[in-house]
Amino acid sequence: MRVEIWSDIACPWCYIGKARFEKGLAAFAHRDEVEVVHRSFELDPGRAKGDTAPVIDMLAKKYGRTREEARAMEEHVASNARAEGLEYRTEGRDHGSTFDIHRLLHLAKAHGRQDALLDLAYRANFAEERSVFDPGVLARLGEEAGLPKDEVRRVLADEGAYAEDVRADEREAAGLGATGVPFFVLDRRYGVSGGRPAEVFTQALEQAWQGRAVQPAGAGAAACDVDGTCEV
Repeated sequence: MRVEIWSDIACPWCYIGKARFEKGLAAFAHRDEVEVVHRSFELDPGRAKGDTAPVIDMLAKKYGRTREEARAMEEHVASNARAEGLEYRTEGRDHGSTFDIHRLLHLAKAHGRQDALLDLAYRANFAEERSVFDPGVLARLGEEAGLPKDEVRRVLADEGAYAEDVRADEREAAGLGATGVPFFVLDRRYGVSGGRPAEVFTQALEQAWQGRAVQPAGAGAAACDVDGTCEV
């Protein structure tokens, strides 16, 4: 069975949702027969490369909140992340275009290192003082994930490399009706949206395996929308 996951590095619920999905998968009896493929989805596709801003400032401006309120919003998300055993920094992070990250993830997919790079990128973005929007940091992450240094630098230097692969993933998501991430598609038959609890993913996997319809995600599934808005 194949599970495809559309996500964006800038999405905190994708970070949390990946951890919850993996816990749900670990409890699934046929987990060794599940192939997981990560797909590209940019929350802010129109953002220019190099246009970055502190996350707290971005949240305050986007939602019309004070910086204190924006910090409280981040702390709420952080509490969910920490409940899953994930580190989450509420200060010192920035926000920017994730297009280059998605391009590099496609290179990683070609080398069978996609999941490794995704974990490193999430950790750098949400837990460490390393900006994934810095080309130098991104290049080092690629190398840490086990990708050939020369190929990493070639892809990052050529803005056309894997660009169509990213766009194809995004067109596919739109065709499937995805309006936010994370978005999980099981065997191209059933879908689950948002960072649902681990047991929901286990149930969805079991239902998909047995050929029964998965219940819709419904309200309350925390996710990030295409306009960049994230439930907090």
